[in-house]
Amino acid sequence: MTSATPQDENDAILACTISRDVQNFDLLIEDMEAALGERWGDLGFAEALAFFSQPEAESLQFVALALDGDDEDNLTMMGEIITRAKEKGIKVVLIAEDVTPASLHQLLRKGADEFVPYPLPENELQEAIDRMNKPDPVTAPQAAAVPLANGASKEGALFVVQGLAGGVGSTTMAVNLAWELATVSAKETPKVCLIDLDLQYGSVSTFLDLPRHEVVFEMLSDTDSMDEESFGQALQTFEDKLQVLTAPSDMVPLDIINPEDIQRVIDTARSHFDYVVIDMPKTLVHWSETVLQAAHVYFALIELDMRSAQNALRLKRALQAEELPFNKLRFAMNRAPKFTDLNGKGRVKRMGESLGISIDLLLPDGGKAVMQSGDHGLPLANSAAKNPLRREIAKLAQSLHSLGSSDAEAA
Repeated sequence: MTSATPQDENDAILACTISRDVQNFDLLIEDMEAALGERWGDLGFAEALAFFSQPEAESLQFVALALDGDDEDNLTMMGEIITRAKEKGIKVVLIAEDVTPASLHQLLRKGADEFVPYPLPENELQEAIDRMNKPDPVTAPQAAAVPLANGASKEGALFVVQGLAGGVGSTTMAVNLAWELATVSAKETPKVCLIDLDLQYGSVSTFLDLPRHEVVFEMLSDTDSMDEESFGQALQTFEDKLQVLTAPSDMVPLDIINPEDIQRVIDTARSHFDYVVIDMPKTLVHWSETVLQAAHVYFALIELDMRSAQNALRLKRALQAEELPFNKLRFAMNRAPKFTDLNGKGRVKRMGESLGISIDLLLPDGGKAVMQSGDHGLPLANSAAKNPLRREIAKLAQSLHSLGSSDAEAA
């Protein structure tokens, strides 16, 4: 590790770690030395802001911003560090340990280029450096993003996912269900579209490492003139198998769209795809009924806690009071008790009986791998294929696909 001031051009510092105390990240020190030798330095948070204004900062290629749970009170300063680095054209890689997803996403939205969890996986820092050093891809015109055939009519199945409480895993469920449906059969390769209707806090784009485009808002705000071409422009492709309509780039009111807008989007998507998966906001809005009426299956995610039980009861009463199709709801319990946890299974049964609902789907706790998968922008099938949650969602996708295939053959 060198000081922040180089001796000559050949000794120019190429990177810096920025942390409260770099000694708390000893593995990072080793990886920085392996990647850069002596051509890197170390700075504190306040020092970094001052250093960016010095001529010596002109040689920096990237900074490694290292933080842990004790640093979450300084998110504003770290956000400023990222902003100043980006203004200087310096790449930023986040090294985070025990940091909440909300804080991590906040810093990623500030413009950080890469994220690596700590302790660092083997060679992960070098791989992150290699990715940052790749030349930016040439952006193709959005008009050619996802070509859709005029006049196509598939009448695809619509599956909706809504969490009845914060943090119950609805986006994880929606993203991974869509991906499993898209890869459910090597021979048939169903066409699948994933739509994020959580217009304010939607994180499908984060979970799949996709950018948010202005064209999404433009399309949603003028669905009267929407056609196959404009809808295709708003879509993005994930690994050539899944088409995604992310939430808009900016936070917008949920009532920016009305039931007619939502119906047009659903009809267009269903006419071009075999399966459409929608990730809903937790809030009920005036177009929620439109989605519920159109859905073939409406997954309501809960957990084994009082807030989920109370919200499930409220939702049941609301739908029944308006004579809406409550029977479309399929309650799914995330982080369900293990098979051998007889006491936990008994609690699940009693919860269903007390609410007068059927808890049809039990999703196991996938552990830290689930959060890490989302932070890395990958479905569980790509990052932790043997994860128990991934296996259960894959079984669900296979069941839904088999059911759809049987209905098609009967027709």
